[in-house]
Amino acid sequence: MRFTWIVIVVSLFFVTEVSAQSKGKRKGKKAKKEQMDLSNELDSISYSLGVNIAENLKVQGLDSVNADAVKAGFEDVFGGDSTKITPEQASQMLQDYFAKIQAVKAEKMKAVGREFLEENGKRAEVTTTASGLQYEVLTEAEGAKPKATDQVTVHYHGTLIDGTVFDSSVQRSQPATFGLNQVIKGWTEGVQLMSVGSKYRFFIPYDLGYGERGAGGQIGPYATLIFDVELLEIK
Repeated sequence: MRFTWIVIVVSLFFVTEVSAQSKGKRKGKKAKKEQMDLSNELDSISYSLGVNIAENLKVQGLDSVNADAVKAGFEDVFGGDSTKITPEQASQMLQDYFAKIQAVKAEKMKAVGREFLEENGKRAEVTTTASGLQYEVLTEAEGAKPKATDQVTVHYHGTLIDGTVFDSSVQRSQPATFGLNQVIKGWTEGVQLMSVGSKYRFFIPYDLGYGERGAGGQIGPYATLIFDVELLEIK
């Protein structure tokens, strides 16, 4: 879990601090922002840890904390006092809470994608297949169509539904060649509908795309994807 490295780093820091100060003196001292001296190594490292930990927690979906409670937890542990909950209970509470946050985010992403596809599917130029894949013919061509076991060469341009470009062979001016059964399900199904020379726009629900895990830094979990694909060659 991501908390592991945070606990290690914070533990190392506080062990160093405890060795430099007596327990009684440290417990009776309350640090305030205005008392920080960032030219002082201890203060600058302490503040940096706070920023680092907070940024990581925000990425995981935590948008607010009770800073006094966080500080009290640190002081109880490193001051040798008994904690109000056990470390095991704390770990379980954190896991449960962040799992709940991720579940809420997942449902939101699913709903956004579902609403987009529902509206998009109402357009006359869009066809929805039995799997939920949607496609729009931009340029039609006649001729052979690939099978799932074929290799194909294509140009493509991929975006999220908000228009964010996450990958584009068009922008690189370099077509891509791959086995049609080695890509996401939406591509495997969709490209088989195309003849060489045709260009389609695919609207791919998350379960035919990168699923609950996403891919890379820009394709998040449960993301609905849009691809413009031009079939150049069947190998």
